[in-house]
Amino acid sequence: MASPLVACDNTIIGNTVLYGATAGYLFAAGRAGERFAVRNSGAHVVVEGCGSNGCEYTTGGVAVILGPVGANFGAGMTGGMAYLYDPEGETDKLINMESVVTCAVTQEPYLSELEGLIRRHVEETGSQKAEQILRYWDHEKTRFVQVCPKEMLNKLEHPLGIEDTAIPAE
Repeated sequence: MASPLVACDNTIIGNTVLYGATAGYLFAAGRAGERFAVRNSGAHVVVEGCGSNGCEYTTGGVAVILGPVGANFGAGMTGGMAYLYDPEGETDKLINMESVVTCAVTQEPYLSELEGLIRRHVEETGSQKAEQILRYWDHEKTRFVQVCPKEMLNKLEHPLGIEDTAIPAE
């Protein structure tokens, strides 16, 4: 018997998942709990939402969050990258802007990286939410926010396109 629950609306993996992850991939068709991917230094992950303090102290890897995030997202990030699906434009108030900058995802190879991880997420999980985003990709890609540590701006191989207006880390 199939569950009546909508996967992307429910927490399916607990608090501190991927704490200190160094490599690998995680795809979860549902939400993660609090402190998701804290101190991630190399894993590539896609989830459909996370609680507070997501990607705190991240030093590497890539996180794609296809749903809501909790408060204090990205606090202390010094490396890595995150992409937040933000169709309602609500993530600004939830991101800790002390150590990161945000922008639309407009530059290669970031657009390809984002789309590729979402495609793999569909392959691995059958996520209906991710399928819907890909079905309307030309529009939906404009609804993502890219989160990059200020400390990384002068180290990126490929610019974000906002470096002239971003405030680098002191």
